[in-house]
Amino acid sequence: MKIDLTDTTASKINKALVKGRRAIGTPAVGMVLTMVIVTDEENAYDSIKAAEEASHEHPSRTLVVIKRHPRTPRERTHSRLDAEVRVGSEAGTGETVILRTYGEVSEHADSVVLPLLLPDAPVVVWWPVDAPQNPVKDPLGALAQRRITDMYAVERPLRALEARVQSYAPGDTDLAWTRLTPWRSMLAAALDQARVPIVSAAVESEADNPSAELLARWLEARLKVPVDRVETAGPVVTAVRLGTAGGEIVIDRPEGPLATLVLPGQPSRTLALKVRPTSELIAEELRRLDADEMYAIALRGEASEESPAHV
Repeated sequence: MKIDLTDTTASKINKALVKGRRAIGTPAVGMVLTMVIVTDEENAYDSIKAAEEASHEHPSRTLVVIKRHPRTPRERTHSRLDAEVRVGSEAGTGETVILRTYGEVSEHADSVVLPLLLPDAPVVVWWPVDAPQNPVKDPLGALAQRRITDMYAVERPLRALEARVQSYAPGDTDLAWTRLTPWRSMLAAALDQARVPIVSAAVESEADNPSAELLARWLEARLKVPVDRVETAGPVVTAVRLGTAGGEIVIDRPEGPLATLVLPGQPSRTLALKVRPTSELIAEELRRLDADEMYAIALRGEASEESPAHV
């Protein structure tokens, strides 16, 4: 069910949500969090689709904030809020409200979002594109327990990574880090099998890949060895090589969904290591809303004294 509201208010949007739930026969709110997506028109469709697919695992109220750019002097001074309310099958397993802000209200989107948050439920803010330089100090980011950015969406990702190092606050994370979960799991499993000291390491990837740089920094912090960055044709991260006295531990994925694992003195094995869609990445991030200490370590390239030395 869809309800369109023009030149509306947060109060009218809340009434439309109640009306929509009653119309489809589900008056109770069974959602576990509020997801706020801050995006533009170009990326709104893909972002909403990813959030709706993730809502099958994490039923949520999704608030999509789209700041419209004024085209005339009158539009610059005239504030307006339009909304599209989706409930039922139109919104995955939760509710979706698309908020289009015009004029001065665009500068105070938090005042529109705040009355629409689910009471006593965590808030997650996701910027698919155009993330603020300091997410925790952004008015919308300040409302959230979890703030998700994506360095893949910027023109110079490694420069963005350095900005994230300076602005990091507990609750921040980035999808460039989330994409590494299968790599990290396989590397940890390989080291559990090999049980040998690592003396060198290398990460191979396409140029300027933020996931590769985070992976290299994480390995340096956990293994206490320098990590070489090797540029390849890609796509994304293509291989990790860990040197030992008895030979190399290698995970190699030049292309496609399959990787090859090589351990010293053992036959090579084929492993599934696909590039995951955005919906899976978002669903993973919603499973844990506490601070991601490993992401902080990967950003800074160093572990705290209390951190264990294993991967």
